[in-house]
Amino acid sequence: MNTFFSKIYCFDSGFRTGEENMEIDRRLMASFLDGGFQQRFGSESCLWRFYGWQPYAITVGYNQNLAALDRDKCHSAAIDVVRRPTGGRAVFHAEEFTYSFFAESEEPNATLYRFVHEVIQRALEGLGIHADFCRSTLQRAAGSASPDAVSCFTASARFELQVAGRKLVGSAQRRSQKVLLQHGSLPLSARHKELCRFIALPEGECFDEISEQMTDEMERKTTSLEEILGYIPEFSRLAELMRSAAGEMQGVEAMELHSADLSEIIGQL
Repeated sequence: MNTFFSKIYCFDSGFRTGEENMEIDRRLMASFLDGGFQQRFGSESCLWRFYGWQPYAITVGYNQNLAALDRDKCHSAAIDVVRRPTGGRAVFHAEEFTYSFFAESEEPNATLYRFVHEVIQRALEGLGIHADFCRSTLQRAAGSASPDAVSCFTASARFELQVAGRKLVGSAQRRSQKVLLQHGSLPLSARHKELCRFIALPEGECFDEISEQMTDEMERKTTSLEEILGYIPEFSRLAELMRSAAGEMQGVEAMELHSADLSEIIGQL
C-alpha cells in the first residue's frame, strides 16, 4: 500500500447550487495553493469533499464550448449551467453522489487519479459492488454534435471505474503547481443519461437522430448504483463508506470536518 498522505480530512457540504458547488471547489483549491489549508490542518494532508446539487445542474469542462448546450432548454427545465474548474466534457448532475479531492503532492497526476479511484473502489465494496478499472484510454471524438464530444460519461479513461463493462464513475482533474483538484460523479440513478435532452445542434442537424444516438451510447456505456443494486443508497451511507475507505487506504483514521472548521476558507455562500 502506497502512503501518500498522513492526514485525511472529509467534508460533507450537502446540496447546493451549481455555482456554489464550483465556487467552494475554487476556494478550497486556492487554500491549498496559498498553503492556508496545510498550515491549519497539517502538511501531507488531503481533503475529500462530498456534495450534491440543488437544483440539478449541468457542468461543462474548463475548455469546453458552452455552445454544446441549449441554454434555453436548461433554463426552462430549471437546470443550472456552470463551468467546472477541471477539464473534461459535460455532465448532468441530477441524482448523484459527487466528490472533490484536494492535495498538494509531487506524485504524477495519473498516480493520484488511480489512488482516488482505488478509494472509491473500496467504498463500493461496502455496498457489495465489485468495480474494475477501465482498460481503455480516452479517445476524443471529432465533431461538436457527436455524443462522445458532448458527454463525459460516454468516454472512459484508464483507471476509471466500470461495472460489467459500463462506466460508473466519471472524473476530471486540474493541476496547478503541486496542487491537484480531482472531482467526479457517482450516479445514484439513471438520470445522468438525460443530458441528451439539453444538447445544442448545429443548424441542419436532426435533433431526434442525434439524441437517439446519444441515448443509446449512454445506455450501452454507463450505469448507476440503482441499476446495479436495485435501490438508491442513502447519501450519508455513501459519505461514510468513502470516509472509511479513504482512511483505510492510507492506514489512518479519516477526520470529519464541518462548515465551521472551514469558514475562513469557504466563507459564506
